Amino acid sequence: MAKSQETFSKKETEKRKLQKRKEKEQRKEERKANAKTGSSLEDMMAYVDEYGNITSTPPDPLRKKVIKAEDIVLGARNNVADDPADAFRTGKITFFNESKGYGFIKDLKSQESIFVHINALTTAVKENDKVAFEVERGPKGLSAVRVKVIN
Repeated sequence: MAKSQETFSKKETEKRKLQKRKEKEQRKEERKANAKTGSSLEDMMAYVDEYGNITSTPPDPLRKKVIKAEDIVLGARNNVADDPADAFRTGKITFFNESKGYGFIKDLKSQESIFVHINALTTAVKENDKVAFEVERGPKGLSAVRVKVIN
């Protein structure tokens, strides 16, 4: 008969594989023994409070608020007063790029920066000019329209 081709290192690797398999099986048995079997559904439930935090207590139905879909504002907020007396505002051109055709006006009353496009100008403007303008809601927020230079 021929001598076995198995070497010492092959035997050692087989022993290590067998040992790892036993350890894995042992860990599996421990997890099964420590598992919370038969937990009630209520113990497994998690709730989210009004601030977005996960809690284990259900929300109080008396504190529930009803919100109408019409009250939800999508996009930029409306900061413009619908008062006709406040229709024309005054401001100062803080930045204007003639090659690209846009700039920003700083409102002298509210100190907010309002976008202006070259198509909304009635007269030519440059930086640091005092201007009178009206405000309209654009797709990305407030924008100045009917802009004219004042002295």
